[in-house]
Amino acid sequence: MKVEEIQSLDDDRLAVYARLTEPQLRNKLEPEKGIFIAESPKVIDRALDAGMQPLSFLTASHWIDASIDLFARCPDGVPIYTGADDMLKQLTGFRLTRGVLCAMRRPVLPSVDEVLRGAHRIAVLEGIVDHTNVGALFRSAAALGVDAILVTPTCCDPLYRRATRVSMGTVFQIPWTRIGKTVEDWPGKGMTVLHEAGFTVAAFALSDDSISLDDPRLTQVDRLAMVFGTEGDGLSHQTIADCDMTVRIPMQHNVDSLNVAAASAVAFWETRLR
Repeated sequence: MKVEEIQSLDDDRLAVYARLTEPQLRNKLEPEKGIFIAESPKVIDRALDAGMQPLSFLTASHWIDASIDLFARCPDGVPIYTGADDMLKQLTGFRLTRGVLCAMRRPVLPSVDEVLRGAHRIAVLEGIVDHTNVGALFRSAAALGVDAILVTPTCCDPLYRRATRVSMGTVFQIPWTRIGKTVEDWPGKGMTVLHEAGFTVAAFALSDDSISLDDPRLTQVDRLAMVFGTEGDGLSHQTIADCDMTVRIPMQHNVDSLNVAAASAVAFWETRLR
């Protein structure tokens, strides 16, 4: 192991953890140089299983022995930065971590065609801006048999630190990519891609003509794309109009909707292939 003691938060080696913003980490101008931060041994372990490239670790000194097996999975020379607890706790959010952070090279996202190949149940995330919801949705999708996830250009980054942590690393297990590069690509071009791939597209929204989630027609669809909208506003009117059907979850006690992460889990279970 290459353990390096850090004496100050101003150390340039900590820039990726302490000073770079998420847009700087993503490096849209040069995607091949982009970085993301994985947090907790479970998330890092699943990232390594998926072939992610570790660049460095940051951990408190008392976590090193407990993380030996994790470090041993990495190529020689990957630095492990460590320091006194009092100093490291000054890093934003470090108090919330489960022992270790890892800076990793961002992967090249697959094409939409690659992600859809062989898929029968997929989720499309339209403009969801809460990283916790995105992470929870990925975890439910992985657990409940969804084959792939597509995120629209306005959806937040599934590799954002909090999203990967909430997902418990399932963002590295379920195939996903962005459907379109600009706002103009969705829903128009993106919806065309889904239809040409043979998907029936279902918008999850409240409308007068929506069908119930327990409608048997849903489970009979061979290739189903389920579209979920952003918190509060939900799906755009154009998206709903372009979908093949609109679906609602039956509610009681005058509750009109569920949080998008909870709603998606219910939908994934009910529409799973029997």
